[in-house]
Amino acid sequence: MIKRIFNKLNAFFSPEAIAHRRLLSIKLTEGDIVIDCGANIGNITELFNYSSPTIYCFEPNPHAFKVLQKRFSNSPNVHCLPNAVGIENTKMKLYFHENSDQGEVEWSEGSSLLSFKGNVLKSKYMDVEVTDLCEFIASLRHRVRILKMDVEGFECTILKKMIDTNTINIIDHIFVEMHDHKIPELVDEGNFIRDIVKKRNIKNINLNWG
Repeated sequence: MIKRIFNKLNAFFSPEAIAHRRLLSIKLTEGDIVIDCGANIGNITELFNYSSPTIYCFEPNPHAFKVLQKRFSNSPNVHCLPNAVGIENTKMKLYFHENSDQGEVEWSEGSSLLSFKGNVLKSKYMDVEVTDLCEFIASLRHRVRILKMDVEGFECTILKKMIDTNTINIIDHIFVEMHDHKIPELVDEGNFIRDIVKKRNIKNINLNWG
């Protein structure tokens, strides 16, 4: 019993749980802009949609995108884009999760632009359009209220450009799921980003989304 209570307390006060509560505490209005990168089937988008802000959802996995698009077909404020996000406008290979044959939608969250991600199939991929996220944000010509980014390992590359170009200065709240604890090849990049955030005292980036 005590162990169960202790585990629940640990979960409640975990950095990820605190990040989720912080996001849910942010008030949105109809005039706000929200960007959901790695929207998948739209569970987080649904949380944003209560006050009808303008929401841009990026989801390159075609199976998840089909569900996402249908889910928000009656929400004109939600714009679903079948693109990945990156640091340039280009095409890249999207690699599918190793269990995707068992359920394309169920395992769609694990698809990644990174061929070295441990749980993807190098032999199962498709070419997808990639949108330069910094360029996209600049094109909006409007301050962004929330950016949520869960793009299966490509976050560090994007964050570095966002910091270098000062794109982060036109966003109120940035929530990022870092994957460096799951992908050994990203450890150095993850530490680099954390060091920059700490040294520059950047307050609007939360790296504990998950």
